[in-house]
Amino acid sequence: MSRKYRIRDQDKLYFVTFTVVEWIDLFTRREYRDIFLDSLRYCQEFKGLDLCAYCIMSSHVHMIIGRNGEQPLEGLMRDIKKFTSVKILEAIKASSTESRKEFLLWYFGKAGRANPNNTHFQVWQQHSHPIELNTNEKVSKCLHYIHQNPVEAGIVLSQEDYLYSSAANYAGLNETLIDVILIE
Repeated sequence: MSRKYRIRDQDKLYFVTFTVVEWIDLFTRREYRDIFLDSLRYCQEFKGLDLCAYCIMSSHVHMIIGRNGEQPLEGLMRDIKKFTSVKILEAIKASSTESRKEFLLWYFGKAGRANPNNTHFQVWQQHSHPIELNTNEKVSKCLHYIHQNPVEAGIVLSQEDYLYSSAANYAGLNETLIDVILIE
């Protein structure tokens, strides 16, 4: 792993990206997005995750995260990926309406067999490329990038209209899916 992408200071905020293997559009289903949000809520409440910003796109998730407990950020990211992988795979296997069931299980199985760290399935790419946000300029750029993602993708015209993003939190709207710690 490149030195550029290591977490050196556990007390800083980091911009991270979780990407589905092969950039598969997994998060087109609400059920899978909700599994991801449930994992974040759990880590906020019980594991010391400070979630400052997020955006769940179809094939990846961007976040600005920190910690307020003893668990290292690498451990928090590992736990989120592990939990969501297991729960999403369970949901796919149990679904009677998932039209892409065979396709998703085949790709996740192929990725898992190709990775010596796995034995069966792999949902997430291994790297998360954490970037330390050690200046106000980096924080502003990453926050803008995260919230503009669905606008740039042509999903919404205004960033606060995208439901699976913290842009509504930053716009001061009452209807948000998860609490975040606003960066000032």
